[in-house]
Amino acid sequence: MHHNPHPSALIDRFGRKVDYVRLSITDRCDFRCVYCMSEDVQFLPRDEVLTLEECSRIVKAFVSLGVKKVRITGGEPLVRKDALWLFNKISRLPGLNELVITTNGSQLEHQALVLKQAGVRRINISLDSLDAARFRKITRVGDLDKVLRGIAAAKQAGFEKIKLNTLLMHGINDDEALPLVAFAIEQGIDISFIEEMPLGSVHYHRNSSYVSNEDTLKLLRARYDLINSVESTGGPARYWRIPNTKTKIGFISPHSHNFCESCNRVRISSKGELFPCLGHENKVDLIPVLRDFPHNDRPLIEAIIEGIKIKPKGHDFDIKRAEPAVIRFMSYTGG
Repeated sequence: MHHNPHPSALIDRFGRKVDYVRLSITDRCDFRCVYCMSEDVQFLPRDEVLTLEECSRIVKAFVSLGVKKVRITGGEPLVRKDALWLFNKISRLPGLNELVITTNGSQLEHQALVLKQAGVRRINISLDSLDAARFRKITRVGDLDKVLRGIAAAKQAGFEKIKLNTLLMHGINDDEALPLVAFAIEQGIDISFIEEMPLGSVHYHRNSSYVSNEDTLKLLRARYDLINSVESTGGPARYWRIPNTKTKIGFISPHSHNFCESCNRVRISSKGELFPCLGHENKVDLIPVLRDFPHNDRPLIEAIIEGIKIKPKGHDFDIKRAEPAVIRFMSYTGG
């Protein structure tokens, strides 16, 4: 059955077509980044997490509904046992254009090549510092060298695109915008700066750690002759090209720019919750329909269509609120 039963069923109330899904396949991670999870994070019991077979069914249902791009996230997706089985399975779905992953890079040294062979086309690697001691402080446990070897392995494996994701925090790593861009240029890869989102209650003051992309852009433009680029990779980033290099700089700015009017994405947590918007609590639980109807995807498809109907017009992240609007760590919904 290769024809598309509902060619564009995933149109929300505001006429936006959802063609991009981010699926978290685990809430577990081998790092403990300060802005993402608490130090003593409690991971979900196994039976509350989607099985890889269930992940595969969800992606298949979305692709049958017209989704073209799937990003696998975590936690750290590559710590999930047998994740490669899933990549192999979904990369072959007719109609899917892009299977991409976001990773902390710790496992890439050994997995880059097999990931590429399993059909992953692009890879985003989180990197917030090029200083080993500082990197360890931000990730609490990470080894910078291992990540740098992972980046080298990914380049060697020949991914279509490799992109660094960087989150700057005042007084922690905000002096590294230029060195990280210089590193990206030297490596011939892209880099995106992501404004911190007020998700989960973390132990430091977001208000004082927040760095706006506007400031980062100003700083970079003083050093580089940046050219505004109209291109988009189907996500929320705005890109600038650095002339005479292979590097694009992206800015993902949920605070200063509400990019909601063109939002084409939904997220699924590792617990099988479909979140139509990262900035809202409303969600649809997919595990009950997956487990009550193991051999019939109709109820799953219906639940997904319902979920798209409750996609809100936009989010409102206010960094100054005493408590975040959404008490849910980034590790939970997969970034």
